[in-house]
Amino acid sequence: MQRGKISFGKIQLNVNKPAPAPAASDKEESNEGAGDSAAGGGFKKIDKIQMIQQIEDVAEDLESQHLKEVMGISGFGRKAAKVFDINEQIAKARVTRPGHHKKTAEKDEEEDNDDVIGPQPPSLNANAAENTKSSEDASEQSKEQDSDEDSDDDGEDSDDEQSLARRIPYTHEVQMQHGSRAVLALAGDPSGARVVSGSIDYDMCFWDFAGMDSSMRSFRQLQPCENHPIRSLQYSVTGDMILVISGNAQAKILDRDGFEKLECCKGDQYISDMSKTKGHVAQLTSGCWHPFNREQFLTAALDGTLRIWQGIKSKEQFQVIKTRAQGGLRTNASACCFNRDATLIAAGCVDGSIQTWDTRKMFVNTTHCVRGAHQKGAEISSIVFSYMGQQLATRSNDETMKLWDLRQFKQPLHTWTNLFSRYDTTDCCFSPDDRLLVTGESLPKGQKEANLYFYSTKSYDEVQRIPVASSHVIKTLWHPKLNQLFVSCGNGTIKCYYDEQRSIRGAKLCVVKTHRKRQQIEMVGVSQILTPHALPLFRQEKSRSSRKKMEKARMDPVKSKRPDLPITSGQGGRVASSGGTLSSYVIRNLGLSKRVDDDQDPREAILKFAKDAAENPYWIAPAYKQTQPKAIFSEKLPSDESAAAPAAKKPKTEDDK
Repeated sequence: MQRGKISFGKIQLNVNKPAPAPAASDKEESNEGAGDSAAGGGFKKIDKIQMIQQIEDVAEDLESQHLKEVMGISGFGRKAAKVFDINEQIAKARVTRPGHHKKTAEKDEEEDNDDVIGPQPPSLNANAAENTKSSEDASEQSKEQDSDEDSDDDGEDSDDEQSLARRIPYTHEVQMQHGSRAVLALAGDPSGARVVSGSIDYDMCFWDFAGMDSSMRSFRQLQPCENHPIRSLQYSVTGDMILVISGNAQAKILDRDGFEKLECCKGDQYISDMSKTKGHVAQLTSGCWHPFNREQFLTAALDGTLRIWQGIKSKEQFQVIKTRAQGGLRTNASACCFNRDATLIAAGCVDGSIQTWDTRKMFVNTTHCVRGAHQKGAEISSIVFSYMGQQLATRSNDETMKLWDLRQFKQPLHTWTNLFSRYDTTDCCFSPDDRLLVTGESLPKGQKEANLYFYSTKSYDEVQRIPVASSHVIKTLWHPKLNQLFVSCGNGTIKCYYDEQRSIRGAKLCVVKTHRKRQQIEMVGVSQILTPHALPLFRQEKSRSSRKKMEKARMDPVKSKRPDLPITSGQGGRVASSGGTLSSYVIRNLGLSKRVDDDQDPREAILKFAKDAAENPYWIAPAYKQTQPKAIFSEKLPSDESAAAPAAKKPKTEDDK
């Protein structure tokens, strides 16, 4: 079967249709060109690189469309998924880019230069005009579709910018009372089941959402670091341990229920080289857990060092990092953190600098160092990486918050000012989608309420401002799993903001549980009259204390439900006493069946067998029958008492004389 020869370039759908005779100018140009084949006069020759590129583009689009159909993905973040069509791809393949090969005709030049503005030149023949029209229609259709998609993207972006305020979960509000002093530390369990808080009055409270009711009371309160304020708290990646950073030089590790598991060593204060000491020698300022290693954590202190601790049982430091100022002198780190993949350690220093170190290298030199990032002498109270890891946010006591890009770390992307802060633990945080940056302010003088600010990380505009309380806003926690906001205040309260539709679990579990009050028992006091000399009939018992009543009830075997006492005599134990052996069975059925009742007279019990023993002697009488003497008993005395009396005692009469 004879088939037409196909060459790549301008792909014709009707390959069996005979090609029209080329014009004279076309022939001349084709002879000057690369020599088109005789069977395809309307085709042109292109280089192999462009041909392979076009084929790969078509194959990649088809493969991605097939992959989306298999996985059930409608689109990556766009409102409408892009629909791929083979006819559209073939139409795009017809259109070639200028500058890759020599033009064969003015028609080809018109098709290649799609962006040329102005009227099109006349076509050379009817077929060429028809092909040009079809290709133009296909290209216009593809451009319209692309423009529609771009407009959808732009509309979606603008819609997202406008709907950022609706993404904030603050439709409902719940308040938890920690105490009366400022709450400096706040941390949430990774699973969202618990929240811990620490304050300046040394107390640490545990909040369990599954066990709380609408009264929102903590189930445990303790002082883990004695008389030191709690500056920072953080759960480990598994949620079974809590890192406690206090005003002491020793960090502590508590388990989930608040029991101590580790206390870091304290260094020697008389050693000048801080790398030679076993631990910190000054007050701690900040600390955080490793993102995925549950036995490694980082601490910062006022001794000019950052220390990485490895192992819960060994209690040893793994690495010591020294922070340096401009002239090489020591400076103190006021905040520190890991990035999401634990490749960088960032620290904000008291001299206003931001310093980072690569964990895959030696900690001798910094990876990034920005001098003068904030005002010198004002503590950088918080430094936090975004969830994507490309941005860094810092909050300082110089009333500013700055957003940095790690790829261009010399200058901040934006600086927000007029954010008053009184506490050196005031922090900032990113939203779970990295589109918002949240921070609070301390209560300025003359202002009634402190606000919580939400800024866009793309347009840097203020999206929302929420008045929190008539006190300072210190800590802010946006939990990514619960989608709830926890804000600690300077008056000892913790406020939880959530959305009824977008938030899950957390405080929503507590507000539906009603608080049950205990039943009040009415007690009537009875006055007791003491009568020590009253008769026993009218004497009243003395009122005993509850302890003595309990001791008396303890001695009663019935009230105390005392178990059976052990058997100290006999054989077989309690089994034998209940009839489990042959001897106990014989004793119970034979011996005890003929036993004499305790209330019967023993003399009567013996004399009732006397008549039978006299008539039918069997045991004793036959043995002594032949040798037993005859019993002689005294005669019965008369009834007269005088005759019954002995002669010696008879009264003498006159006849006897």
